[in-house]
Amino acid sequence: MSTPEQWLQALQTDIDQNAYGAYPAELYEPIRYIMSLSGKRLRPLMTLMAASLYTDDWSKALKPAQAVEVFHNFTLMHDDIMDCAPLRRGKPTVHARWNTNTAILSGDVMLIKAYDLLLTVDSNRLRSILVRFNQTATEVCEGQQLDMNFETRWDVSEEEYLNMIRLKTSVLLGFALELGGMVGGADEDATRLLFEAGVSMGIGFQLKDDLLDVYGDPAKFGKQVGGDIMANKKTFLLIEALERARGKARADLDYWLAADTFDKEEKVQAVTAIYDALGIRTLTEQKIDEYFSRGFDCLGRVAADPTRKAPLLGFVRQLVEREQ
Repeated sequence: MSTPEQWLQALQTDIDQNAYGAYPAELYEPIRYIMSLSGKRLRPLMTLMAASLYTDDWSKALKPAQAVEVFHNFTLMHDDIMDCAPLRRGKPTVHARWNTNTAILSGDVMLIKAYDLLLTVDSNRLRSILVRFNQTATEVCEGQQLDMNFETRWDVSEEEYLNMIRLKTSVLLGFALELGGMVGGADEDATRLLFEAGVSMGIGFQLKDDLLDVYGDPAKFGKQVGGDIMANKKTFLLIEALERARGKARADLDYWLAADTFDKEEKVQAVTAIYDALGIRTLTEQKIDEYFSRGFDCLGRVAADPTRKAPLLGFVRQLVEREQ
């Protein structure tokens, strides 16, 4: 039985060996650059783990797993352009290091390369995998558009927000697990449960990110705590606060949301105090637990050898308990 470390090493080696193309260099170098900014590789790792539930030959899932990671980084490259973001994982974004047009075109090629990598799967599974990938990719774009729509709205409901993060971030995590099951030879019921598990976990992870941005330990979180508050980002916490605040709490919240100039630390402390008074932290923690419980329930119902499930369950539990 392989370990997450072995899967990650094999995956990274496979990614490093993929040149994606050679000429013109200006088209392919940005792809190699963003793929070298090693993130957690969470999605492709889950693809390999899901495949290993059903086959000892999990290496046949390496290229499909890499397809998930290439597609994920393609969305990041284009998201950075839309957000005018200067940094990605502490390094200059592609459009900042090269230019916007290059980032758009290189991102387009990444989407095509993701399809090339998926074409390595067995022919009897290929069509169904491409159908699911196309649906997932479309939903990711729908989620991004909803996220942009929400920037100019102050009446976003909890239901709308949860649906947005399901589309923008969670369905790809669900597909990563589903893909591994399909490559490994799982039946339709198992792949459905793997997808549902990934979606629920993905929503839980995003809600936890929302929570950690306000209540995380800066030394562990890895970035500035309170960034969402300073930017008036419509997170689960802010949406719930806007729904529940009355009287002075609502007046104070409206004041900080409308302020054009402010002391950053003062705003973070003031809005956090409003969250505390409204019980937003507890409410968010309960919602996180609800989605993680759904995910573990789905994984528990996946028909697979318990000893093969152990590495995946252990890996997910580590992610659930993370503080960064």
